[in-house]
Amino acid sequence: MQIKGKTVIFDNPPVITGHAGVVGKKEGEGPLAEDFDAVFDDTTMGQQSYELAESAMLHDAIIRGLSDADISSKSVDFVLSGDLLDQCMGSAFALKDLEIPSIGLFGACSTMALSLSVGSMLVNAGANCIVAATSSHFCSSERQFRFPLEYGGQRPPTSQWTVTGAGSAVVQSKGKGIKIKAVQIGTITDLGIKDANNMGAAMAPAAARTISDFLSDTGTKPQDYDLILTGDLGFTGSELLYELTECEYKIKIRDNHKDCGLMIFDLKKQDVNSGGSGCGCSASVLCSHIMKEMEKRHLKNVLFVATGALMSPTSSKQGNSIPSIAHAVLLEV
Repeated sequence: MQIKGKTVIFDNPPVITGHAGVVGKKEGEGPLAEDFDAVFDDTTMGQQSYELAESAMLHDAIIRGLSDADISSKSVDFVLSGDLLDQCMGSAFALKDLEIPSIGLFGACSTMALSLSVGSMLVNAGANCIVAATSSHFCSSERQFRFPLEYGGQRPPTSQWTVTGAGSAVVQSKGKGIKIKAVQIGTITDLGIKDANNMGAAMAPAAARTISDFLSDTGTKPQDYDLILTGDLGFTGSELLYELTECEYKIKIRDNHKDCGLMIFDLKKQDVNSGGSGCGCSASVLCSHIMKEMEKRHLKNVLFVATGALMSPTSSKQGNSIPSIAHAVLLEV
């Protein structure tokens, strides 16, 4: 393992040997419907609360990922997971019956990249197998961060729709699959955005910083990658990302960039304002559509940069700004 600047480069890259992405009904009506491993029409998942429904969905994604890797939970050294709920309770209830040593992580919407990054470093350090996972649920997130569902408040154009979805990836020290060539743990970036209905603006500076740092550390250019994939900036955040990368960092990523928040929904037909958000957005898109495209060799190297708004209901009510972060994972076949 080498560390260049802020980037960890693996001499013996860990391998993603199994993966799964599952979503709710609204996400299953979007452009990526055919690639998800499961679409749940009942967003309560037969549970008594939306929070327990999110846990059930995450549990399902992990089981499907293990099945795809053809291993049992007993073969897993650690599971790394987090979500948007207080004390990461969504992950705690999802994992409590799996009997796997668990590491809870909070990176907001960046959690999939964070869990892959930390997990791949654990594998490089000697672990044989880890599971990286995360989830979000529209209903559980709305009533924690915004308003009760019954309120029916009007959303501004910059707001994003929390994805009901979950993703998991099984990472092993060897085997066949997608290699994790390098990772970068992001640096908290805060330009003073306070509007909780414009998280794209809050997160775009962190994405621009991480992408610039990664390219500088690795001596690469945007065109060296088939895809630079962010999650989840939405329309507003993506446009700001282009401005920041071009004006401040003098790099152009517009030609081979996509955002998970723009991919999972049809903005014209599905009334989601600026696009999707939430831990489950990039997790479900990456662990289903993107990884399947890589296995088909339609994509050979993807720089995955997931972004997170590190706010809480309390910090927003106190009028604080929204610190953000972006972690990077380089995937290759």
